[in-house]
Amino acid sequence: MGDPALLAVDNVSKTYLTGDVPVRALIGVSLEVRPGELLAVMGSSGSGKSTLMNLLGCLDRPSEGRYLIDGRDVSRLSRAELAVVRNRLIGFVFQSFQLLPRTSAVENVELPLLYRPLLAGERRRRALQALARVGLAERAGHHPNQLSGGQQQRVAIARALVGEPKVVLADEPTGNLDSVTSVEVMALLQQLVADGITVVLVTHEHDIAAFASRVITVKDGRVVTDVRQTPVPAVPHPTVAVAGTLHATGVP
Repeated sequence: MGDPALLAVDNVSKTYLTGDVPVRALIGVSLEVRPGELLAVMGSSGSGKSTLMNLLGCLDRPSEGRYLIDGRDVSRLSRAELAVVRNRLIGFVFQSFQLLPRTSAVENVELPLLYRPLLAGERRRRALQALARVGLAERAGHHPNQLSGGQQQRVAIARALVGEPKVVLADEPTGNLDSVTSVEVMALLQQLVADGITVVLVTHEHDIAAFASRVITVKDGRVVTDVRQTPVPAVPHPTVAVAGTLHATGVP
């Protein structure tokens, strides 16, 4: 039988109103994501994949159907309740990094912890630990404009990890990176999965989806393919720190 689903989408539909015209972004989607999966979500613009990710991240609620996280139905929770679920169970990584430009790496990583009853010293300790996990302990005091694109994305991943989430949702995490740096980021995401964190990512790139253990394709609001595969190992450049396993960055 395997492990129970960490994320379970049950016959979910989502309808938006454009003026007075209803637009169905998702239609009867059912999907289970089990602990330790690296799931890639693919689909063209307007396919519904972004809506699906918003629902998985508790940024929106379904019009119909149920969504369960770790067995708990979160479909009808209030906005405040959804915010608590996001903060406790989900980490987010974005294509554009979304780091505060005038704030150091460690301060950026601390941000999700501001909504928890923690002392400042404990927030800083956890943020430094998360930066060390992605190989950026020595860059803690640097601002985003002092970091490469790959380093900024690793700071963003550290920010996603600092709250010890069960799942990380990554929206085009390699979209602004070159091919070498993209492999470095995917190696880090694969390491997170090896450490027990479930990862769901949106990508347009088939070579990025090849690093996943499962690939679904969304079209016209429906999941049209769902394929399990042996992931291609992401092998970064040997001088790049990945998940704290290497320590020389080789990047000025």
